[in-house]
Amino acid sequence: QKHKTNLTMLSRFSRVARSLVTTVRTPNTVVRPSAAVSYFSTQELVLGKGRGKTSTGLTGLAVDYDAVPKMVVKYQALLDTMASSDMPETYHYRTVVEQMCRYRIKACLDFPEDPEMVEELCNCGQVEELVEQADDEMEVLQMILQNKWWEQIPQEDVVVEENPDPSQDAENVTWEEEPIDLKRKE
Repeated sequence: QKHKTNLTMLSRFSRVARSLVTTVRTPNTVVRPSAAVSYFSTQELVLGKGRGKTSTGLTGLAVDYDAVPKMVVKYQALLDTMASSDMPETYHYRTVVEQMCRYRIKACLDFPEDPEMVEELCNCGQVEELVEQADDEMEVLQMILQNKWWEQIPQEDVVVEENPDPSQDAENVTWEEEPIDLKRKE
């Protein structure tokens, strides 16, 4: 009886293992869904897209099929960290990062099953890279919060001198030596 059970299990394993082998008809065409994927999804796999993606093409960055949900969690963590901090809401870094986080979260929530669309909307790399960017941004945010850099910037308005006429840029400049480009060939 025990021997029959082992053979039955081996037979089931063999069928699953065989079904995991996919056949590609032509480049960039539909691939037969593997047994593992068919339990969770009814969509067919497309080579190089979504669950059919096998490589990011970037050394050291593996494909992450859960990158879109991870993006939501990590970008929300950035928003929560800023909200619970004493960083002023008007601090320019905060406003820019909040806008970016909200936009990327919205893209992820609008297209949770389409990482390519999220990549296109965010226009800052692959979803795996966007996850790493969120991690990097959290490190920068922690450094800014620790050092309270907003307190080191003067609060008064900075006067910016604008010179719209580029021909006047070097009028008052005295050169110790003439620039190489302007030296006369003798």
